[in-house]
Amino acid sequence: MFRKNSKISLILSLILAITVTAYAADTRTKLKPGWNLFSPQQDVEMGRQVAAEAESQLPILNDRQANAYIDALGRQLAARAPGEKYPYRFKIVNDPSINAFALPGGYIYVHNGAIQAADNEAQIAGVIAHEIAHVALRHGTNQASKAYLAQAPLAILGGVLGSNSIGSVLAQLGVSFATSSILLKYSRDAETQADLMGTQILHDSGYDPNAMVQFFEKIQAQSKGRAVQFLSDHPNPDNRISKVQGEIQRLGGLSAGVRRDSPDFNSIKSKLASMPAPRNVPGRSTPNRTTDNRNGRPDAPSGRMVTFNGQDIQFRHPDNWRQYGQGSAMTLAPDGGIINNALAYGMMISTFEPDYHGQGRISLEDATDQLLSDLRQSNPRMRMTRRHEQISVGGRQAYLTEASNESPTGGREMDWIVTTASPDGVVHYFVAVAPQNDFNRYGNTFEDIINSIRFR
Repeated sequence: MFRKNSKISLILSLILAITVTAYAADTRTKLKPGWNLFSPQQDVEMGRQVAAEAESQLPILNDRQANAYIDALGRQLAARAPGEKYPYRFKIVNDPSINAFALPGGYIYVHNGAIQAADNEAQIAGVIAHEIAHVALRHGTNQASKAYLAQAPLAILGGVLGSNSIGSVLAQLGVSFATSSILLKYSRDAETQADLMGTQILHDSGYDPNAMVQFFEKIQAQSKGRAVQFLSDHPNPDNRISKVQGEIQRLGGLSAGVRRDSPDFNSIKSKLASMPAPRNVPGRSTPNRTTDNRNGRPDAPSGRMVTFNGQDIQFRHPDNWRQYGQGSAMTLAPDGGIINNALAYGMMISTFEPDYHGQGRISLEDATDQLLSDLRQSNPRMRMTRRHEQISVGGRQAYLTEASNESPTGGREMDWIVTTASPDGVVHYFVAVAPQNDFNRYGNTFEDIINSIRFR
């Protein structure tokens, strides 16, 4: 009888443990990437280009044992990151400053100074998990998307999306590793998100998630009013630590047998401490802007239409127009419709993330006003000639705004800017572009595309 009751108690204990674990997983903070003009594949390409420049300027450590260790640790953590499975790469910068940074697409760099500052493996794992979270949440290209919409003229925006050239994007934004404030300087909200997801990654990888808090507290105490690069690159508001501690509770607290340290970490730390100071490595110039030098007038839009089926949207377009880009940002243009990296004939299709001013949602009209304000800021010669005409797109409320702007062909162009919201609340906008003298040839085609839009 005793053995039977023992077995029942054991089974009930296991069921309770499984239930508690599942409940803890369900209560974690839900995090997802924000608005983005770029596809995940373009994240990787952007990261690759900036990483090549970074490694030409930084003293990258050339030690097989240390590199193998940090790469294995990083990949173990990255395997627990949600979302897109980027080709993560982890390298050590032989620099005594306490710092780490991540580039889009999974290029992550940890300074030797951060390794020396960590008391144990869990603490440096926390630093790496935080950077992995920046990649998974696409914070770098989210920042680049907002800056590009605000800075790039409308025609250039469509042309760069049309050319699929990340080099053109980086050149247009003036982004290089030395001036990479867009890709590496995150908002406080982004840092908080990276803290929370990094905590989740630590927990799911079997490390003590408190290690992230411990590392922050140690660096703050050591700084004593001095400038510390890690704290300037990773702004640390007062409630940051408490939010991580709250996330640990939502994860169910500490698991049994959490990892805090390893002999391998202490061996690598000691080895790196004995290495000589790095020599300066001269930098190199930024990549040249790529261009599209086709200047011929494109053929008229074909009357034969083909269907584009995206993840959340469907529409039809002429079969002699090419689709450039993918995901939440694309350009449709005929051959010759993109002139010197600027859209002259065709249509841009993208999503827009308005400022909600702390509210859950704002009206489509307010979101449209914000979009038009951003477009006017980056297109100072743009003039609104007809505003806020209410129409229907895919059976949903929409607005049509007509504008006049400078054309890459010379003279003026006409733009139709259509805004609407999909059933899940995402704001979509469509910009139809053609020179004023040619717009009549394209107007019916633009209408056909807009009328064919359906949301999934």
